[in-house]
Amino acid sequence: MNIDEALPTFFAESAELLREMETDLLACTSAAPSADDVNRIFRGAHTLKGSAGLFGFEYIVAFVHEVEACLDRVRLGKAVLDSQLASVLLECNDHVEKLLALASQGNTAPTAQMLADGNGLLKSLGAEPKTAEAGSAAADKAVGAQAAAPATIGAWQVGLRFSPEVLVAGMDPLGFLRYLNTFGTIKDLTIVDDALPPVAEFDAQKCYVGFKFAFDTDASREKIEGAFDFVRDDCTLELTPPAPKAAAAAAAAAASGQQAAASANGHQTIRVDSQKLDGLITRIGELITAVAGANLVARRSGSRDFEECMANVTGLVEEIREGSLQLRMVKIGGTFSRFKRVVHDVSRELGKEIELQISGEDTELDKTVVERIADPLTHLVRNAIDHGIEAADVRASRGKSSVGAIKLNAYHDSGTIVIEVSDDGGGLKRDRILAKAIERGLIDASAKPSDSDLFNLIFEPGFSTAEAVTNLSGRGVGMDVVKRNITALRGVVSMKSVDGAGTTVTVRLPLTLAIINGFQVGVGSSIYVLPLDSIDECVEFSASAGHDFTSLRGEVLPFIHLRSLFATQAAPAKRQSIVVVRHGGRRAGIVVDTLLGEFQTVIKPLAKMFTRVDCVSGSSILGTGDVALILDVPAVLERAIQRSQAATKQQPDPRLAAVA
Repeated sequence: MNIDEALPTFFAESAELLREMETDLLACTSAAPSADDVNRIFRGAHTLKGSAGLFGFEYIVAFVHEVEACLDRVRLGKAVLDSQLASVLLECNDHVEKLLALASQGNTAPTAQMLADGNGLLKSLGAEPKTAEAGSAAADKAVGAQAAAPATIGAWQVGLRFSPEVLVAGMDPLGFLRYLNTFGTIKDLTIVDDALPPVAEFDAQKCYVGFKFAFDTDASREKIEGAFDFVRDDCTLELTPPAPKAAAAAAAAAASGQQAAASANGHQTIRVDSQKLDGLITRIGELITAVAGANLVARRSGSRDFEECMANVTGLVEEIREGSLQLRMVKIGGTFSRFKRVVHDVSRELGKEIELQISGEDTELDKTVVERIADPLTHLVRNAIDHGIEAADVRASRGKSSVGAIKLNAYHDSGTIVIEVSDDGGGLKRDRILAKAIERGLIDASAKPSDSDLFNLIFEPGFSTAEAVTNLSGRGVGMDVVKRNITALRGVVSMKSVDGAGTTVTVRLPLTLAIINGFQVGVGSSIYVLPLDSIDECVEFSASAGHDFTSLRGEVLPFIHLRSLFATQAAPAKRQSIVVVRHGGRRAGIVVDTLLGEFQTVIKPLAKMFTRVDCVSGSSILGTGDVALILDVPAVLERAIQRSQAATKQQPDPRLAAVA
C-alpha cells in the first residue's frame, strides 16, 4: 500500500481524535474528570502521536508528546486537570489541528509564527519550549527512557521480513523501525540477508533483507502489530512475548481473538469518499427518471406482462433509492457537539457563565444539509450568547440563575427536520425593534405588526438594535446571511421571543436535497409537484363565491388557486380539488384541476435567473421529458393565508388567525 494513499485516512482519523479529545476536555471545564476521562484523553494523544510518527510528521510528534507527558502527570497524580489546564489543552488541540492542516497541504515544517505559538503553549504546560527537530529528538529519547524501565517493560523478540515488492509499493522499511522507536526501544538489531541473490541478479527496486531484534516496550501485541497495518500484506511478522509476560500476552491475544470474532458478527463501518456517494445518488436520480419514462411506455403498450415487469422494476428502484438515501443520513449530534467549544470560548471572552443543553442529537438528516447548516447555526449560537444571555448581575436582579442556558434541539416533523436554538436571556425588545424598523422605512409608523412579523425583521440586511459593536456581533451583518443560507437549503427560519424570558429561533429544513416522494397535480397543461410529506388530504373544491377560505369539518381553511398564482390561461376543470397542505402547525389549501398521484421526484435546482421566483423551490424532469415545478409549500401556504385575510378587508376571523 502506498503511504500517500493512506494519508487521507490519517487526517480524517486524526480529526476525529481531536474532536473526541475536545469533547472530553470541555467536560473537564465544568466538572472534575474521572480517571477514565483522563485515560481516554491520554490514549487519544498517544494514538495521535504514534500515527503522526508513522507518516514522518516529527513536529506533530514533538508537540503532542509534551501534551501526552502533561496528561501522564495528571494520571500519576502529579498534576490536576482543572478548568484552567483544560483550557490550555483545548488551545493545544487547536494548535495540533493547525499543524495537521499544514501537513495536509504538503508543507513539511511549521512556520516561525506557529513555532512561537506552540512554544507559548508548551510553556503553559510546564514543558521546555524547543524547535520541531529538538522536540522530536526529545520525544524519542523520553519514550526510549520509559521503555528501558525494567519494572514495567519486557523485551519482545521480533522477526520481520518484508516482501521483495515493498519498495515498489512506495513503503520504506526503515520508516517502520523508526516508528517502533516512538513507543519502545529496538536492541540487538540483526540484518537477515539469506535471500540476497548473486550480484548479477540484484534488482535495486527489490527488498531482500529482513531483521531480527529485541524490542523493549510496555505496548500490547495489538499495538506492535498495528505499527505494520500498512504493510500487513507485504511483510511477515513474528512476535515472541517476553517470558515474564507470556501468560498475560497469551490472555491478551485470546481476548483479541474474541473481539475479532465479535466484530465479525457485529456491525462494521467503512469510509466512502463523499464524491462517490454523491455520484451514486445522481445516477439513482437519473434511473428514477428513466423508470418513470419506461412506465409510461408500458401503459401505452397495453401489454399486461410489460406493465407487471415494470411494476417489479419500479419497486426495486424505490428500495434502492431508500437504501442509498440512508447512506447519506447522519446524526446531527456531531454538529451540535461542536458548539460546546463555541459556547466555552465565547462565554469566557464575554465573562459570562453559560451552559449548553443538547437534545435530539440522534435526529438524522442528509449529510449535505448537515455540512451547510453548521455556519448558520454557529452565528445563531454566538448571537444568543452575545445579545441573548444577560450579564450575571443583571440575571441576579431578575431572579434568574447566574448561569445562562443555550439549548439546541432537533426533531422530525412532517418530512422536515426542525432545529431550535433557544436561550433563557432577556428576550427581544419589541419597542426598540419597532423604532428601528420605522427609522429604516421597513414599516409604516402607523402599522401594528404582529410579534412574529416584527421579530423576523431581524433577518433583514443590516438590521441591528445592538447598543455597542463587539467582536462577535452588532454590525448588522450576519442574520440576513443566516436566512439566505437557510433559504438556499429550501428551509425557513422564524423567531419567537418573550421579553425577559428568552428567545427561540426555529429552523425548518428538508431531510434531503436530492430525491423526495412527490405528489403531482395538474393545472391546465402544466404539472406541479408537492412534497408528499407536507400533504394532509385531498378534498373536492367547494367555497362561496368571492371567498378565499372554506370550511373543512368546521375548521376555517384558507386556500389559493394555483391557476391564479401562476397566471394559467387555460379554463378551469369542471371539478376541481383542494390539496390540504401543512407546515409548522399551519394549514392551507391549494386548488388544482387534477390529482395525478404519488411519484418519486428527482430534485433539479433552478437556474440562477429563476432562484427568486416565488413559491417554487426546484424542478423535476418527468418521464415524458417535460419539466414540472416543485412548489415551495411554506411560501404557498403563507401566500394563501395572506390573501384570505386581505380579502376580508377587516380584522381576520379569530379562527383564521389561529390557523395563521
